Amino acid sequence: MMTAILVVLVTAVGAEDLIAPGAVVEKLAGDFAFTEGPACDSAGNVFFTDQPNDRILEWDVDGNLTTWMQTSGRSNGLCFDKQGFLWACADEKNELWRIAPNGSAYFTDPFYKRDYWIRGPAEQPCQGVYYVAPDGKLARVVDHLKTPNGIIGTPDGKTLYVTDLGDKKTYSYSINQDGTLANKKLLCEMGSDGMTIDDRGNVYLTSKGVFVFDKAGKQIAHIDVDEPWTANVCFGGKDMQTLFITASKGLYAIRMQVKGVGSQ
Repeated sequence: MMTAILVVLVTAVGAEDLIAPGAVVEKLAGDFAFTEGPACDSAGNVFFTDQPNDRILEWDVDGNLTTWMQTSGRSNGLCFDKQGFLWACADEKNELWRIAPNGSAYFTDPFYKRDYWIRGPAEQPCQGVYYVAPDGKLARVVDHLKTPNGIIGTPDGKTLYVTDLGDKKTYSYSINQDGTLANKKLLCEMGSDGMTIDDRGNVYLTSKGVFVFDKAGKQIAHIDVDEPWTANVCFGGKDMQTLFITASKGLYAIRMQVKGVGSQ
């Protein structure tokens, strides 16, 4: 595992007011099997998964890297709730771990076959989006996407963005009071693995680097990362003004002029 910093090329089209002046993507750590699921706690510490190695790691605000949990149920995506508990999509046994909630949540359920699974796609009536109510009741709220994956909500709780990685599209939905979704709208013709949102309402998608779209669906920036695949992103740090990027075998970061608005 590396702790040295490596400067990587940044390609930022139209990103002059998003990225901090002179900032470049920095490699914080590497030699992982595959990084995913970044999420930050209320202090700005960033947690992420090394999914094939069955562990959750922490990059704290002082720049220290530690293994926070191992084993972790093959956790992939992560998110903190407002009470400070960590939610983890633990796909070893097809579970949603609560390391524990006290509110509601949305999650996607795509099918990506693991070599340690004995089950198959027949157990899923569809690849859907689900809502967990505060009382723990589970409901499917989207059943019409090909491969739903990245998901993020606006801080006012009114809009949910969902990416369809298989169909290369990202949609917005209005959130009803009962947790159901309405008013599906196409944001852009691009799917994504993970995603995040900043305090201006810009949406960050991932594939080969990070692509930034405004609320109208116009691409306003591209941040290149020197890895075969960029899986996920989140804002973190003491001021929530650093964009953390999990890309293939590394953890990366770049200083921004915008801030994050939540755990992811």
